[in-house]
Amino acid sequence: MKIAMIGTGYVGLVSGVCFSDFGHDVVCVDKDPDKLAKLNAGEVPIFEPGLDDLMAKNVAAGRLTFSGDLKQAVDGAEAVFIAVGTPTRRGDGHADLTYVMAAAEEIAHALTDYAVVVTKSTVPVGTNMQVKQTILAANPDAEFDVASNPEFLREGAAIDDFMRPDRIVVGVETDRAAKVMRSIYRPLYLRDFPVVTTDLESAEMIKYAANAFLATKITFINEIAALCERTGADIKMVSKGMGMDGRIGNKFLHAGPGYGGSCFPKDTQALARIGQENGMPMQLTETVIKVNNEIKSRMVDKIYDACDGSVNGKVITVLGVTFKPNTDDMRDAPSLTIIPTLIGNGAKVRVVDPQGRHEGEAMLPGVTWMEDPYVAADGADAIVVLTEWNEFRALDLAHITDKMNTPYMVDLRNIYSADEAIGAGLTRYISVGRAPAE
Repeated sequence: MKIAMIGTGYVGLVSGVCFSDFGHDVVCVDKDPDKLAKLNAGEVPIFEPGLDDLMAKNVAAGRLTFSGDLKQAVDGAEAVFIAVGTPTRRGDGHADLTYVMAAAEEIAHALTDYAVVVTKSTVPVGTNMQVKQTILAANPDAEFDVASNPEFLREGAAIDDFMRPDRIVVGVETDRAAKVMRSIYRPLYLRDFPVVTTDLESAEMIKYAANAFLATKITFINEIAALCERTGADIKMVSKGMGMDGRIGNKFLHAGPGYGGSCFPKDTQALARIGQENGMPMQLTETVIKVNNEIKSRMVDKIYDACDGSVNGKVITVLGVTFKPNTDDMRDAPSLTIIPTLIGNGAKVRVVDPQGRHEGEAMLPGVTWMEDPYVAADGADAIVVLTEWNEFRALDLAHITDKMNTPYMVDLRNIYSADEAIGAGLTRYISVGRAPAE
């Protein structure tokens, strides 16, 4: 089957590569000539473990190509996926559908035979019907169906998520469209991965509801962590005890500096806006957004406390700035709130991150980028663990301690225990949801 993938951002590129690995002929379309040049040269513009090898394999097999010619890519395609950005719109928090509708109009003019136009981008409820109307307005004679196929990819584990999904969600209006979608996902059907087939609106809502629930779970455990600090409870023990309940589960119960990334901040805001527009305020989601922002500020307070109330003139070494490990994504990362606040209050901030520098240099002006955590610790007044990269999980804390001006650590990901931190010579260890140790 020939598939056209419009957009080579995170979702479009991962999906296009994985579909080609299913055996489909995939053309990934993008308007950015620089990005296309890199892709055609075999360079992957994002960091995602395993994606470079899988892309090279399918390009070599002739199943995967990259083009700036949308019309040619759509010609003969049985499915055309829209995987363009839907950033938060300024002023109202809604998802900006400008790129989606522009792609729909271009697809309308390019259609020559029947195709299913599939929205892969995360879009508000009702968008697929808007896509349908946009195509009909631009080309009344077009023969097509629309389908909703939201993605559930975790950055850093996207290929595994695509190839071994918890579920595949497909929203359709017709049996013909459903048949095409079954053909696309046939390798996963044959391996009995669950497929949820719904109407268009339900598929659109599933994506927002899932992300808002996960964001709520993260925010809830962070609030419990704050209460643990006041009461003497240990959040790691509390999370473990909660997570063993099958109705709750242990995922997304790790206390930290709040959620970030490309999905949760954008999707919670969009869901809140959808509720407002439909006269049904999403009060839980609105509170989650508010509390998550407050959590980031509370993390700054922890760093101040570790530094005896002031960071002015002090050297702070920050380990990790991406919103999570195994990605280079900086979007809405807690570091974008925490680090500028530290700098604004006079701190000299050094940063170590395995993948964050490419995006972070422009987003975090005023920091000193370093490659080695031990070098970055030399003469530091405090070390802050902000992203739980594997590289930071087994540091020689005794060696770190010897290099520091004042051996203080603020572990915002709870990757160490108080006993091992103090045992290694750190004289102050502050974490999240646990009593400080000195």
